[in-house]
Formats: sequence, C-alpha cells, structure tokens
Amino acid sequence: MSHRKPRTGTVSRTAMRLGMLTTVCLTGLATVTPAGAATGSRITSGVGIAVDEARSLANPRHRVDHDEEFTIHQLGTVVGAGVRNRAIARSVGCSIDAPCRSIALSFQVVTTNGVAGLNASNTSKAINDHCEGCETFAGAYQFIVSTPYRFTLSSSTRNKLAGYEGRLAALERSRESIDVVKSHSDALAAEVVSLLQQAVAAAPRGETVNSLGLRPTVSLRRHID
Repeated sequence: MSHRKPRTGTVSRTAMRLGMLTTVCLTGLATVTPAGAATGSRITSGVGIAVDEARSLANPRHRVDHDEEFTIHQLGTVVGAGVRNRAIARSVGCSIDAPCRSIALSFQVVTTNGVAGLNASNTSKAINDHCEGCETFAGAYQFIVSTPYRFTLSSSTRNKLAGYEGRLAALERSRESIDVVKSHSDALAAEVVSLLQQAVAAAPRGETVNSLGLRPTVSLRRHID
C-alpha cells in the first residue's frame, strides 16, 4: 500500500510556488530561519523567508511511502533572505521478509534580487528504525538564483519547471532501486540548474537594485542520505 501526506489546494500551492514577495530597503537582517517556521514564503522582520520540507514515513501499516516537494519562491528585491529546505525519510518496524520503502525528495528554487545577506540551510536525513532490509532515501536540492538587478522567471521557464516537478513526482513513486533514484535525482537537478542559467542569461537586465556590483549566479546545494 502506498501512502502520501495530504496536499493543500491547487490554487494555494500555485500561489505559493509562483508568488513573488518584494520588500523595500529595510533595516535589520535575520541570520537564521526560525526552527519551527511553516512551509511557504513570507517576510519576517523585513527579510524574505522560504521554507520547504518533504517527509515520508513507511511502517508495517503503510510499507511504501513517498513525498516530494518542488517549490519556487521568487522573493524579489530583498535586503536579506533566510531559506531552508530539507527532506526526511523514515522506515520503521518492517521485516526483511516484508521490507519498507520510504523516499522523500525536496527541490527548492529561490530567486532574489540585490540580496545583501543570505542564510541558507539544505539538509536531508534517511532513518531505518528497526527496519532490516528496508529502502530509505532522502534527497534535498536547493537552487538559488541571485541577481543584482530585477529579475523574474518567465512563463516559459515556469512551465518547464512544472514539467520537472512531474518528473520528480514520478521518480519518487517509482520502484527503481535507490541507486537509480539517486542517479535520476542528480540528473534532474542538473537540468534544473541548466534551465535557470539559461533563464538568467536570456532575461533583459533591468534596474540595478544594489551597489555591490554582484554578478548573477545560479548555485545548487545538494544533500542526500
């Protein structure tokens, strides 16, 4: 039996993924993302916040469990940003004759314009708890786009990212070996990086929003367990 945690409505999830938060010059910078912060995008103390998590739990009642997140946060012009992404997969109490399979994958895309300070955390944890022979995999991938000028993802880029989300969902539901899932996750992440690099290169350079002279960058943080 396969089990998946409930999802929020399509409209709210789309708004969360594609919404853009913009702040003007504000003082004060949060250096850490609150440990108990809820999933989503918001502004706290004048700082853009983005938090995402994929969490799966397999046990004798639900021997196959999976969860994936593929979320876009366009934070706009911010003084600073605190972003956190994590994936947690756990298998508990299954036997070698009837093993569990638990997969959690989280892809977080964050764009910022003119950010002066960025605090980013990207972690994953796979736990086998008294679960001999169980398959457990957690993968966290965090993509950060930073430009010194105003920049937003085009509708074409967002549509392509939506296609990648579908591929990620199919991947974590597949019954391929964990090694194959890892390999495909890395390959998909490389495609996301390439797409974001192309988007930045093709976008018109708008008004500069800081005086730091920063070059546009696309970075990937990867953590698998």
